[in-house]
Amino acid sequence: MIIGVPQEIKPDEYRVGLVPAGAYSLVKAGHQVLVEQGAGVESGISDAEYKMAGAQIVAHREELFSQADMIIKVKEPLPPEYPLLREGQLLFTFLHLAALPDLTRNLLARGVIAIAYETVQLPDRSLPLLAPMSEVAGRLSVQEGAKYLERQEGGRGVLLAGVPGVPPGKVTIVGGGTVGTNAAKIAVGMGAAVTVIDANPVRLRHLDDLFQSRVRTVMSSEYALTAMTAQSDLVIGAVLIPGARAPRLITREMVAGMHAGAVIVDVAIDQGGCFETSRPTSHSHPTFSLDGVIHYCVTNMPSAVCRTSTFALTNVTLPFVTAIANKGWKQALLDDPALAQGLNLCQGQVTHPAVAEAVGAPYRPIGQLLST
Repeated sequence: MIIGVPQEIKPDEYRVGLVPAGAYSLVKAGHQVLVEQGAGVESGISDAEYKMAGAQIVAHREELFSQADMIIKVKEPLPPEYPLLREGQLLFTFLHLAALPDLTRNLLARGVIAIAYETVQLPDRSLPLLAPMSEVAGRLSVQEGAKYLERQEGGRGVLLAGVPGVPPGKVTIVGGGTVGTNAAKIAVGMGAAVTVIDANPVRLRHLDDLFQSRVRTVMSSEYALTAMTAQSDLVIGAVLIPGARAPRLITREMVAGMHAGAVIVDVAIDQGGCFETSRPTSHSHPTFSLDGVIHYCVTNMPSAVCRTSTFALTNVTLPFVTAIANKGWKQALLDDPALAQGLNLCQGQVTHPAVAEAVGAPYRPIGQLLST
């Protein structure tokens, strides 16, 4: 199989879809790896390293897309890339289609076979390809929130750790999954007063045991969300429904009830955001203020630490890439139900129920597709 690794063109996206070790492994297995010139530079990976691993460096992305059977990316294709994709071509990347109906329509029209990292799901409901980026984003969320609480950034002027005689800052984390757990680790480590809100009592018990009562746990309800956001210095949105648009749990009225200079970090923004007031931002222009509250809604947060993120991501994606390359996409999906959950679109059909519901398209079960 010919595998193409283009340079990311999303603003402030510095990650790359494959590292030299992955290219070496694929080439050794008999595949051809094409890497766009300069694709890894921002992550500290030179073209020479890819060449040493056996990959071919391609100067023109049009050539790479035209030759490749499978495109490996980090983020979803942008409009300039739509015409480069073709019918039957495999696309393996983060897609977040529920929040991007225009991208969904274009991929359907082009007959692309689109497998999304974020919906590959193991039997225990864990998301192995999303997990490392959720870990990164969760840890970054507190780091960024702490920065924007500083007065020169427009914040309240609160130090999350506090000092003797002055209470620590209050952090509320909405969602106790991978993002929320990692955010809590950093917030607790910084000395903040941390509350995690979640709708799953089993998850709250787990967090209570994990943090040995250093984190306050609260069952999710509109009342609880209203009360906790009103008293918080930093609120982190960490809600995820695999494949679906994030539920908007924090209303405009709740945001308006927050302290002036408080900070929101909406990690769920790549799935549409869980704050009613959120809108996508970039690393170049990461924040905006609404009702006196600073909103940080960067859609590709892990790109800020691109080298760490690139290696963490490719550690988990490479086995799936290898399986697809060795077996072909259909056999790989038949052999691995977890990977089959990642198939979102296939040659003009929507094959993930949450995506179909979000974009208002007919749903074709994967089982029907693979049996034909």
